[in-house]
Amino acid sequence: MDPRALCFLSCCLLICVISAEIQERGRTLKAQRKRGLKTARPGEVKPSGAPGQRKPKSDRSQKSLQKKTPSVVVTPSPPASSILTQVLGRGHFQNVGDSLSLQAGETLELRCLGKVVHWKVPVYLEEEGEGRLRIKHFSQHSRLQLVNSTGADTGEYSCWAQHCQDAQCWEGEDRQGKTFIFFTDPEELFVPTENYYEVIQLRSNQPVLLPCQVTNPLAQVTLHREFPPEEVPVDGTDISFDVKKGFTIHRPRASLAGSLFCLASLGGVRQISTKYMLIYVNYPSSSPKPTIQASATSVQLGENFNVTCTVLSEPEIAVDFRWEYPGQKLGRPPYVSEWTNVVRQRGQVQQEAGSTLYVAETRAGDAGAYICRVTNLQGTGTAITRVRVTRNPRVSPVPS
Repeated sequence: MDPRALCFLSCCLLICVISAEIQERGRTLKAQRKRGLKTARPGEVKPSGAPGQRKPKSDRSQKSLQKKTPSVVVTPSPPASSILTQVLGRGHFQNVGDSLSLQAGETLELRCLGKVVHWKVPVYLEEEGEGRLRIKHFSQHSRLQLVNSTGADTGEYSCWAQHCQDAQCWEGEDRQGKTFIFFTDPEELFVPTENYYEVIQLRSNQPVLLPCQVTNPLAQVTLHREFPPEEVPVDGTDISFDVKKGFTIHRPRASLAGSLFCLASLGGVRQISTKYMLIYVNYPSSSPKPTIQASATSVQLGENFNVTCTVLSEPEIAVDFRWEYPGQKLGRPPYVSEWTNVVRQRGQVQQEAGSTLYVAETRAGDAGAYICRVTNLQGTGTAITRVRVTRNPRVSPVPS
């Protein structure tokens, strides 16, 4: 065969082999792309989630959740406790609980979430002007800072955020937060007060609070009488103790009247509180509801009559009677008698008090409204009745 022809056939065969190899490589690359495969180069580390690796199940579940999640996500309002937090450091916050204890001298920093925030602090801090309390408002929160704290700063700290739209603002219960903070001081077991003695009315109809507030919740507190010196039993029913408030007398009685004080002990230290002078007052449960009755609703000129006003109340309740009557305009002085009786109605012992107004030798000016006003410590009650005055009928002469 001619060498030229042989060379030509060899070149054609080589071209066919190369073309076949190129087509085979193209089909392989297409298949790899469809399967998401990629051949790693020697020494190359594949990143997580790269083609050629199986994705973990968490990624699959997250992908399915993303598909199911609606486009609009409603964020629920935070609970009341989450609105108020304690700042521990730059970027470090801690939710506050029902109470918090800090040492006197430490700096307190609280943050309250909201655009329009209001704070409430113990009265001692509201009245002082030393500048230890600093409140600063930001666009999304408000910050309270108390420096050089003392035991007197012990009390409740609270904040509330207002919802505002346009020019209207309103408060919501879900946007409130509060906590009671104890500033412990080994030298001051009680929150100091200005008065050595404090007079408190011991009313018979409502509980009474003795506000001996401690600075340390671990202090042991008892209630004592000054004269004669003795400890007053605290049973939790008639008298109870709250570490945030003091002693509450739920059932006041006359035997508790006098000078009482609280005694706190902690770590070998014993201190007494302000002394409370309790004055017992037998307080009525409600204002009086008097009734009134005249001996006669129609009286002739020259006759005598009387008007009686009565009222029922608890025993030993002081009441005051006051009369208004037509004869006052004539200068007629009041002739009144008052009395008090103990009666039993519906199985209960009650006090019946009364007042009687006497009118002698009735005149024409005595006709009109008779008003009885009865007053006790709860208020005043009124009762009214009317009396008519008529002329004597003419007596026809007896025939002789």
